[in-house]
Amino acid sequence: MAFSDRLIGGSLLAISVFVFSYYTIWALITPFFPSDSSIHALFPARVWAVRLPALALVFGLTVIGAFIFNVLRKQAIAKREKELQKSA
Repeated sequence: MAFSDRLIGGSLLAISVFVFSYYTIWALITPFFPSDSSIHALFPARVWAVRLPALALVFGLTVIGAFIFNVLRKQAIAKREKELQKSA
């Protein structure tokens, strides 16, 4: 179990370092290269450097909101059932 946890953790760390490095180069370093440079072929259009994090933020907030809604709904159902059992 410990080996698989270390493997998963190491994989996630490697992926996050790659994504951070790629995005940093794309968003912060490529503007300093001329627009006809071959390095621009390695990256999507610069407008996506803003759109992708915005979409990730909206998606993340939606997932968090859905999770909170689900937890609150389950608590309300449990409370209602408990009150019904007390009154019966």
